[in-house]
Amino acid sequence: MDGTARRGPNRRQLLLGGAAVGVGAAAALGADRAGLLPGPGPEADTAGVNGARIVPFHGTHQAGVTSTPGAYATYAAFDLLDGTDRDGMRAWLSLLSDDAARITQGRGALADLEPELAVRPAGLTATFGLGREAVRRIGAAVPDWLAPLPAFPQIDALEDRWSGGDLVVLLHGDDRTAISHLLRMLVRDSRGFATLRWRQDGFRRAYGSDPHGTTMRNLFGQVDGSTTPRPEDEAFAAAVWAGSEAPAWLRGGTSLVLRRVAMNLETWDEVGIEGRENAVGRRLSDGAPLTGGSEHDDVDLEATDASGFTVVNPAAHVARARVEDPALRIVRIGYNYDDPVEAGALDSQGRPAVSNVGLLFGSWQRDVATQFTPLQERMAEVDLLNTWTTPIGSGVWAIPPGCAEGGFVGETLFA
Repeated sequence: MDGTARRGPNRRQLLLGGAAVGVGAAAALGADRAGLLPGPGPEADTAGVNGARIVPFHGTHQAGVTSTPGAYATYAAFDLLDGTDRDGMRAWLSLLSDDAARITQGRGALADLEPELAVRPAGLTATFGLGREAVRRIGAAVPDWLAPLPAFPQIDALEDRWSGGDLVVLLHGDDRTAISHLLRMLVRDSRGFATLRWRQDGFRRAYGSDPHGTTMRNLFGQVDGSTTPRPEDEAFAAAVWAGSEAPAWLRGGTSLVLRRVAMNLETWDEVGIEGRENAVGRRLSDGAPLTGGSEHDDVDLEATDASGFTVVNPAAHVARARVEDPALRIVRIGYNYDDPVEAGALDSQGRPAVSNVGLLFGSWQRDVATQFTPLQERMAEVDLLNTWTTPIGSGVWAIPPGCAEGGFVGETLFA
């Protein structure tokens, strides 16, 4: 630093036309001996490993819904200030969109004091979602499903510090520096309109570690999301994009459910390979169904063994999560979290906790009430994985469609 203060253009004049804004080991060896660990796979995708991969911000849909998930994710939720009205929402969404549009393309934002941090976007995307109160203040029609999920007392232990929020932003990318820089700009944009409610960070394998299209693994070691359709699939469109049944402003958009799911690795460590695979209904080595084939082959829930019992336990996760109608499925997007152990935290046996890990389980769907809620109700009733998992955070947001260059995400609400 040379000690000279940088000063950028006045963002209020440039973007808002005078509108007011605020201040700116043993188990692994056993598995190896049994031939259960996967062997070398195809060559990894390293085409964008230098950080130059750019995902267009503008388009029919928000880029974070349709792009390949990055290696890292940051989710941030905001609570509106009392004075943020319709005009304030328009100004805020315009600011957020402008900064995101610039930084995701490798350019510094207006009045950016650290534009050098934007030059390697590394697949960075920003996706914005609105909660019920935000839509209400704008004066637009509120979908019936845009509300907290019903209670699932059999499994939930929800905490306010990980739940809710009037606006959520999802930042995905392959470089944490790019994510951090964009998040800082968005938080600065929000000071006159909202307060940060919570932030949650997640990760997958580093970019280039796996071939393109490889299904992620969660911290139980499971292949997680084998049946999730890809954006180019017809099943994706049927499950995700809101149509004529939705308010006009949401058509071409979707919804997001985010559940923070704590995972008990200590008790999971006590379960052998057979028990783990029985709980999931898939082989741990490659994610293939216990009924045979490869990862993406269908699970035969009627197949029986020599004793006449079904090969897949009816309470296994793959059985409880099964949805036959493509239009009623969800498209899941998951990230692991591994946070510091909190002072005084105890595990399920009353011992001092030694880990604080879990899954940021997100899903896209046209209609939360007809797609996500029935699925969660069924899994809450019985699912063997519930033995080791506990939802501790939850939220629901409407994801507006994308915008054209010169527009902003959410502008359809003001039509």
